[in-house]
Amino acid sequence: MPGVLGRLAPRPLVPLLPGLGTAAAGVAAAMAVHALLPAAGALIVALLLGAVLANTGLLPQAARPGLKAATRTPMRAGIVLLGLSLSLPDVLALGWPVLLVVAGTLAATFAATAALGRALGIGPRRRLLIAAGVSVCGASAVAAVNDTVGGDDDDVAAAVALVTVYGTVAVPLLPALAGLLGLGPDLTGMWIGASVHEVGQVVAAAGAVGSAALAAAVIVKLTRVVLLAPLIVALGLWTRTRGEAPAPGRRPPLVPLFVVGFLAAAALGGSGLLPAPLLEAGAFLQTVLLSAGLFAMGTGVHLPTLARTGGRALLLGAAASAFISAATLAGLAAAA
Repeated sequence: MPGVLGRLAPRPLVPLLPGLGTAAAGVAAAMAVHALLPAAGALIVALLLGAVLANTGLLPQAARPGLKAATRTPMRAGIVLLGLSLSLPDVLALGWPVLLVVAGTLAATFAATAALGRALGIGPRRRLLIAAGVSVCGASAVAAVNDTVGGDDDDVAAAVALVTVYGTVAVPLLPALAGLLGLGPDLTGMWIGASVHEVGQVVAAAGAVGSAALAAAVIVKLTRVVLLAPLIVALGLWTRTRGEAPAPGRRPPLVPLFVVGFLAAAALGGSGLLPAPLLEAGAFLQTVLLSAGLFAMGTGVHLPTLARTGGRALLLGAAASAFISAATLAGLAAAA
């Protein structure tokens, strides 16, 4: 079969086929694991599978070019499709006080995480990726921001691992704390949506509280996703002013094309023009594309390198997660 595909594919694509085929198999495996264990997000499983494949010596050298290509185009396309899940009218319906709290705590968390990461001696790219994952939307934000800051695969793996660990801890913890504090379902949902990292983790945590909490949590969480676009623009400007482009001599665009696509998709998704089956297909394709990119990134992870800064990164992730939880609860309680 590879020989047949090689003869049918355009010549520039032939060297990429082994890696693209490997990525496709990794995505299929990640989706299968997610189907069997819904609590295991497909994005996280894909990254872990890629890392296992690379660090057990099972990855053929011929797959490297295609996997490198898979870390870029599929990832960007998946981020664009992420915009279809947003509803801008629902976001605006939250009211300006809540929107200001969400935006303000996101910015404060990002800045505080970056500052603490610097004090802990964590490299600039890794601490920015951790800050993005905690403050915005987990693995998707890490992948999107990495295109601008240019971290290596170990940086991406560390950031994704942290949002997975601490976001998972928050799933049972925040509903329990909300009960102890006597918070109502709406405030509990908004708190979960404003502070838990991954969309799936938000759904799991808020769903345990009830339908009212779940609705509030999802809207607030997607509001954070909307803020991914201005964050990337700001980081693009930052890399320009500091001369820290991802590659020597290359300046990242101030507004990457995939960010424009993300905003256009958000406008289209919230317009009501697209039928539900098309939106469902877009959500599925988004998961496939992001999983392909993260699987490919996982194959570039070198575990001994990752382990050398693990303790400091774990501390940073814990502090950042605690900060966003406390700040959002205080802000939302004041705005309510």
